[in-house]
Amino acid sequence: MADTVKIATRESYGKALAELAPQYPNLVVLDADLAGATKTATFQKACPERFIDCGIAEGNMMGIAAGLSTCGMIPFASSFAMFAAGRAFEQIRNSIGYPRNNVKIGATHAGISVGEDGATHQCCEDIALMRTIPGMVIINPCDDIEARAAVKAAVEYVGPVYLRFGRMAAPVLNNPENYHFELGKGITLKDGNDITIVATGLMVAEAVEAGQLLEQKGISARVINIHTIKPLDEELIINAAKETGKIITIEEHSVIGGLGSAVADVVCASCPVPVIKMGVQDVFGYSGPGGDLITKFGLRAANIVETAEKALSK
Repeated sequence: MADTVKIATRESYGKALAELAPQYPNLVVLDADLAGATKTATFQKACPERFIDCGIAEGNMMGIAAGLSTCGMIPFASSFAMFAAGRAFEQIRNSIGYPRNNVKIGATHAGISVGEDGATHQCCEDIALMRTIPGMVIINPCDDIEARAAVKAAVEYVGPVYLRFGRMAAPVLNNPENYHFELGKGITLKDGNDITIVATGLMVAEAVEAGQLLEQKGISARVINIHTIKPLDEELIINAAKETGKIITIEEHSVIGGLGSAVADVVCASCPVPVIKMGVQDVFGYSGPGGDLITKFGLRAANIVETAEKALSK
């Protein structure tokens, strides 16, 4: 994938908001003094009268967004995932989730790929936190095409949505001419019968590469992209469990409460098969280049291949 175009999904977020602004005059964007990093500055430049910098007060920003939503606006409240999901959890739960207000949360800089910002800023708990809020939709796009489509879907959906974006550039896997995004529907990127690899976000590219490497070894691996973690595409997961018998999940998030846990919940209830969860193994991250950390935490295609071979040998 060395020659593949790479774009950070936070870049896609800012551009998508600006592109959608003329079509949706009630779309407004709030930021917590991080517009340059979250890329909402792109929207701010295009529509300064519809942009509110709330300062370093994330909880207050969520309250403002909730209020705006009750006045017919479609607010996107933006900050780093650690501050959006973590610092402002109570306000999201009680002011957005509980009354089911039409607020969209744009959380950037998620996962260990934040890199040099270190453990305090590497949010690997946000999906788990947001999954616990009843009615919260959670989207974790894998590339630029999917991220732009996800923002549009969030605008059109009535209700709270958590969108997870990354700092590090991600390979563009999808073709804009035939890509179709549907909330709650996963995408089978490669069919296979021996084992299933379920990936989300930045890890989808690694899963695709792993599927190709396994094919060269004579192993038929199904590769599934889950962009909507909640609601999860249960039918797709159950069919994969029935047809392949083993599942590997991989995510740039804690193995506790994220994609792996969601998949395991469904499989355990409907079609019990082994589910091996790859991700951050109940530890904090640390400072270092994002790419190096992904390698250090064992989240590369080669690690998926090794995990698949071990699973199939049992």
